[in-house]
Amino acid sequence: MKKTFPAVETCSSIGRENDTVVADMDGTLLRGRSSFPYFSLVAFEAGGALRLLMVLLSAPLAGLLYYFVSESAGIQVLIFATYAGMKVSDIESVGRAVLPKFYSSDLHPESWRVFSACGKRCVLTANPRIMVEGFLKEFLGADIVLGTEIGTYKGRATGFVLSPGVLVDEQKAHALVKQFGDDNQPDIGLGDRSTDFAFMELCKESYIVPYNPEVKPVPNEKLPKPIVFHDGRLVQKPTPLMAILTLLWIPIGFLLACLRIAAGALLPMPLVYYAFWALGVRVIVKGNPPQAVKKASGQTGVLFICSHRTLLDPIFLSTALGRPIPAVTYSVSRLSEVISPIKTVRLSRDRATDASMIKKLLEEGDLAICPEGTTCREPFLLRFSAMFAELTDHLVPVAMVNKMSMFHGTTARGWKGMDPFYFFMNPSPVYEVTFLNKLPLELTCSSGKSSHEVANYIQRVIAATLSYECTAFTRKDKYRALAGNDGTVSEKPKQKGANKLMGC
Repeated sequence: MKKTFPAVETCSSIGRENDTVVADMDGTLLRGRSSFPYFSLVAFEAGGALRLLMVLLSAPLAGLLYYFVSESAGIQVLIFATYAGMKVSDIESVGRAVLPKFYSSDLHPESWRVFSACGKRCVLTANPRIMVEGFLKEFLGADIVLGTEIGTYKGRATGFVLSPGVLVDEQKAHALVKQFGDDNQPDIGLGDRSTDFAFMELCKESYIVPYNPEVKPVPNEKLPKPIVFHDGRLVQKPTPLMAILTLLWIPIGFLLACLRIAAGALLPMPLVYYAFWALGVRVIVKGNPPQAVKKASGQTGVLFICSHRTLLDPIFLSTALGRPIPAVTYSVSRLSEVISPIKTVRLSRDRATDASMIKKLLEEGDLAICPEGTTCREPFLLRFSAMFAELTDHLVPVAMVNKMSMFHGTTARGWKGMDPFYFFMNPSPVYEVTFLNKLPLELTCSSGKSSHEVANYIQRVIAATLSYECTAFTRKDKYRALAGNDGTVSEKPKQKGANKLMGC
């Protein structure tokens, strides 16, 4: 006789503070029942396009085994294709920096309502534990994560599954008994398919999560923890169709990116705007940009205070103005310097040295700076460094925002020299540059305002323009979250300069 369970919508979430909940992941805590997109993410972000191709080629076999032989066999094929030979540290890095953004966007509202109401939370999943544990514990507050264990050798994954195998069906029940014991039944069990029934029957109450493609995920503002920082190159979840389109587009997109970069680097700046439009790059200019200061007037240049979305911000600022604007930056790769159509000057992070250099540059003309010190993809502004406010009263805030459909043009874990290429590999990327009003003299340091007051005011003005949220996060917070370091990379001394800092 087929076992039936009540739907999760009938489960009360009131007074569950002392209860223990055990939930499956795909199709239960997440709306989507397929883990293929997340294996594809790991494959691409940790192994590149060839690894993604390997996973795609193995997908038909995995599907046949999954639906017609056993769920376990199909998952083992995906695990081997994804992980064989991959560094364990790279898998952990993707699990920490890339997957949470995609998992959070697929959180099932009813399952989360019940799961979050319970005092002790356990997740029982067929997914490799190393892939999901970071998200489940840090973002969903899971106390215990029981998942499939994969073998390793000298710091690399073998692609094979350790005993007792893939956690499906009876293996989930055995893992649950091993964790809680025979006499300690969890209060609530949540699952979505017949292979979850074995562990659900061991719980005092059990509820099924019916498949409903129309159900909306938990909205961003109601997520248990907001996603401020995330990494990875792919913008969209790589479903099988999206993964195929991505692989087919990469060689075309790379050639297109080279053409776009060449146009920006070789053409006179007044023509770059039109060249970009002809090549599918949309540059939208809003507000009233100030006129260039004539050197003969003796007036110092304007300091453009830009929000930081990619290292291309100063280039698109120059494109919008029709003239090259030098930029000071905390970091830029050697390749990016070579192909840049504007002058870039590295900051040393020595306050006196940097202040002197910026003043000298302003005497020569206009200058751009991104005081956040690093990029942020989400609708948040990081803390603004206040030093710029002490150096000039001619401050023009600039709100920068971009739109990409396939690839992100920033990275914390990868090679930054590829950032411009990935941005321009998008079929039709968009950059919106909004010039705000020049800061009134009474709001500058000359009128008695502190540099921190000025910086915080400009941060709030830009945030209000973009409908973003101001934060106190810094570059160090970003790199600790995504790369496990503070963003500083020791490097051999160069002719002029100190250590290189991963600031973008």
